[in-house]
Amino acid sequence: MKRRSIIGEIELIRQIACLCSIEAVTDVTVYAISPDYFLQLINNSLLLNNLLLNVFAERIINTSSRASYQQVYTIEHSLGKLLELQSKQEISISKQDMASYLGVTVRSLNRIMKKHV
Repeated sequence: MKRRSIIGEIELIRQIACLCSIEAVTDVTVYAISPDYFLQLINNSLLLNNLLLNVFAERIINTSSRASYQQVYTIEHSLGKLLELQSKQEISISKQDMASYLGVTVRSLNRIMKKHV
């Protein structure tokens, strides 16, 4: 995620349980507000509404770009790029997270990784 990211707003707007979880790999500062206060801001703050519209638009663009990339390139190619990124950033990405990112099951990922190595 990038600096000044917003998370959890969909769950607050829809009043549903968390859709996902996030784990920081570096130090972060987190600000939390109550659901009631958030909904009050939604009803009264044009600034917050515009900010959320921009966040949603950016997510749609990113999702669309990733989907296009995944249709053009093979999973093997995408896995290679992901492993390269993992190495360059010196981070560890779990197989479950890799599989989710690539849109495959862990079982399929294991098969692809055996061929890749």
